[in-house]
Amino acid sequence: MDPRHLFWMKRWVQNPPSLKRIKFIFAVAAIAAVIFGLEYFGLWPEWAKTERLPRRPIAY
Repeated sequence: MDPRHLFWMKRWVQNPPSLKRIKFIFAVAAIAAVIFGLEYFGLWPEWAKTERLPRRPIAY
């Protein structure tokens, strides 16, 4: 384990985040997991997918 993690954990224990912030982080993670799951199982709408554009050749 990197020693920096220990300093981060010590600081987090001494000054924990608020319950509101913890709920926000879990909500963002849940939304990201739902979007990933929808795309993984093919349920994400086609209009919301990005298309890879071909690269233009560089003119020198």
